[in-house]
Formats: sequence, C-alpha cells, structure tokens
Amino acid sequence: MTLEIPAAAGLIAPLFHILGLFHSIHAVMHVRTSRGAIAWAIALVTFPYLAIPLYWICGRSRFSGYVEAHRAGNRKIREIALRAREAMSRHSVRGADRPAGLDFYEHIVGLPCTRGNAAHLLIDGPDTFRAMLDAIAAARKYVLIEFFIVHGDKLGNAFKEAVIAKAREGVRIYFIYDEIGSNRLPRSYVSELHAAGVQARAFGSSRGWRGRFQINFRNHRKITIVDGEVAFVGGLNIGDEYMGWSSRFGHWRDTHLKLGGPAVLGIQLAFLEDWYWAGQTVPDLSWDAHPAPEHDQITLVLPCGPADEFQTCELFYLEVIQSAKERIWITSPYFVPDLPVARELQLAALRGVDVRIMLPDKPDHLLVYLSTFTYIPDMIKAGAKLYRYEKGFLHEKVLLVDRERAAVGTANLDNRSFYLNFEILVVQYDESFTRDVEKMLLKDFANCRAVTAVDFEGKPFWFRLAARVARLLSPLQ
Repeated sequence: MTLEIPAAAGLIAPLFHILGLFHSIHAVMHVRTSRGAIAWAIALVTFPYLAIPLYWICGRSRFSGYVEAHRAGNRKIREIALRAREAMSRHSVRGADRPAGLDFYEHIVGLPCTRGNAAHLLIDGPDTFRAMLDAIAAARKYVLIEFFIVHGDKLGNAFKEAVIAKAREGVRIYFIYDEIGSNRLPRSYVSELHAAGVQARAFGSSRGWRGRFQINFRNHRKITIVDGEVAFVGGLNIGDEYMGWSSRFGHWRDTHLKLGGPAVLGIQLAFLEDWYWAGQTVPDLSWDAHPAPEHDQITLVLPCGPADEFQTCELFYLEVIQSAKERIWITSPYFVPDLPVARELQLAALRGVDVRIMLPDKPDHLLVYLSTFTYIPDMIKAGAKLYRYEKGFLHEKVLLVDRERAAVGTANLDNRSFYLNFEILVVQYDESFTRDVEKMLLKDFANCRAVTAVDFEGKPFWFRLAARVARLLSPLQ
C-alpha cells in the first residue's frame, strides 16, 4: 500500500520559493544597506521556509507607524516642537563662536545647537544613580523617565520606590520602558507604579496589522528629565549589573551625563515623541529654556532612530570621523560598523589622526563579539589602535574628537544603533569638558591591553570561520 501525498502539499514548496523571490525583491528595494539587502535576498531565495518569517520580524529598517501616528494626531506636538525650537533658538550659537559643521547637524536633526548649558560627567553606576535619585527627590512638577532595560532587582526596586514616593507627593511621573529590553520586568513592578499614580508605558513597535511582526526595533534611549530643567543621558540602564553587583560581569564601566540649560528641551522633545507613540497622550510639560548659571557650554542634542528621514546616527559618525584633525577616541561595547564608517576610520588613521577604539574584553552578545575580531587586521594595518578593557565590562558610549568636541550618549558603533534603535547623543563643544573626557578615558586606557593582528589571525581556524560567519550575519542582527 503506497501513501499518497495530498496535492496541496506538493504546492507548498513552490509557493514558498515564489514568496521568497517576491520578498527578496522587496529586500533589494527597501533594506537600507547593500550588505543587508544582499544577505536577505540570498537567504530568502535559498531558504525561504526559515528566511520569510525572519524577514517579517527582522527585515524592516524603517519604523512603520511611528511617523504616521505623529502625522495623524500630532498637531499639538507640532505646536510644542515649534515652541521648543523657538525657545532653544533664543540661545542658539551664532557668529564666530559657531563651530564648523553645525548647519549640517541642525538640518538633519531639526534642533538648534545652544549655548548656556552645563554638562557634568557621571562615571559608573553609583555616582550616576546617586545624582539621578537626588534630582528626582528634588522634583517639583514632573519627572520623565525612559530606559531600554528595567529590572525588578535591588536597584530597580530602589528606583521604583523613589519614583513612587514622588508620585505620592503629587509630582507627575511619566515612565517609558522598552518592551523587548525589559521583557523580564515583572508585571507586579508596573502594577505598583500604576497603583501609585505613575504613568508607565511599554515602548513597543508591533502595533496594528502592518506592524504585527515589526519587533526588531528597540528604544535604546536612557533619559531622565526633571521639571524640564535637568536631564540625564548615557549608557546606564536600571539593573544591578550597572552598579557592578553582577557576579557575571563584575565591575561595570559606564558613563552618563548630567545636563542643565536650553539643550534639555531637545532631550525633552525626543521623550515627548516617544511618549506619544507609547502612551497616545500629550503630557503638560514646561517648554521654557533655563540657561545654566555661570556656565556657557555649547551643546547639540542629537536624537536618532529608524523613523528619521536620514540615517542620522551613521551620518553623524561619518562627519565626525571625516572632520577629525588630531584625534578621535571611541569607546563602545560593540564594534560592528558598516563599510563606510569602517573605511572612514581607516582613512583617518592613514592621514595621521590618532584613532583609538576601546572595546570590552568580556563578551555579552556572542555574535557581535565574534564579528568585532574580523575588523582588527584592517584597522591595525591602517594605523588605528584598538584596546580591550580588562577591568570588568566596558559599556560606555563616549566619543572624543580633537580638543574641543566630545559626545556621550546611548549609541553603539554597530548596525543596530545606526539603523534599528532609537538613540540619543549629547555633543559638547567645550574645551574644559573635553579635558574631563580625556582624563577619564586615559584612566580607562590604563586598564586596557593593546590589541594586535594576532588577536584574530592567531586564533584557531574554527574561531576565524565563526567570526567571519558572524560578520556576514551582522546586517541581519
């Protein structure tokens, strides 16, 4: 007796391959990078059964819905944005003090670069959360909070109690957490916030039928704002590991920034747009600029993400690298740049710029960690210097350019930050601030070992193969 296969079953394989072909055409037309388009097209044609579902989830490079939602119901937000920009413009940088390249930045970001700001480095978790919790305790009107990761652990609970205490005093609290980054956050944590009057919302990207499988985007921003006057931005999330309390990572090296002045309004505007997506409401916030007393630092706020008209984060790095004359020092937990950024770093080193890139010695994401090794030979051949931080885990995202420019933010030097994540950077044009950053980074370099080409070329064949495969997959990550 022979087993007959139903006729419908025989149609499944051809149907998948036809769908794979159509999806590959969509990838070629819409994926932002050529490497990503090629990787997706090959996968969709060759392995459509697996690749098609993955493409639905991971293939999009533009956040459908975020822009449309603002266009549909954001007349009030547009009015607020205009008011915020006008308030910031009254403190914009003009004349001989205006740094080179600002016209470009202000065009792609839509925010003026302002003076009258005061930025202070916060090094590691204890100092950062002490300053942040002190600022929250002093709040009079409202507190805005946005984090990629929130854990319900010791630090997370301490933060929650501080927020609840202010809410019970009548201070309005708006709290955003990314639904993927904070997927382990207990429901009871959020329930307690709601019970105390805190407006807490998850930032998710899978809204509506068009975005049902749109889960590869992340809100990677870490923002805290108090009364529209003080803001905190940087690499630290809310969790015990960020305080150095994790047995897996040990010492956690990270950097945050405390900012006062008109530039705070730019950070607040980025939060407002995220809140509108997550909460569908427009909170009543202060949009008056407050110059920092006795300080006159020049600051540019640079929000970026997959809803931008331009590839803002990548363009920022390209311009910074091209304009560097003496040095460009970068710290990032992940180093998987796309080809244009990698080439610009090599060109900078070849023309004599002091290019230094500090990376962690410990891995936390295996594919990204492996991919990094493949960049080592070409970078070192061009004269760039790579370092591995050995005193715990390095997570800071800091950039130092020449003698007058430095940036602290949330963006890593990888494809995800360039194309898929909502990020934010604060760029300072101030020699005093850059000296503080230089001093901080020199201490970090003292805890590093220099990387050589042997770090990759001396590895076993299986390791080098795994690293190459991981790099091939980097556009899909």
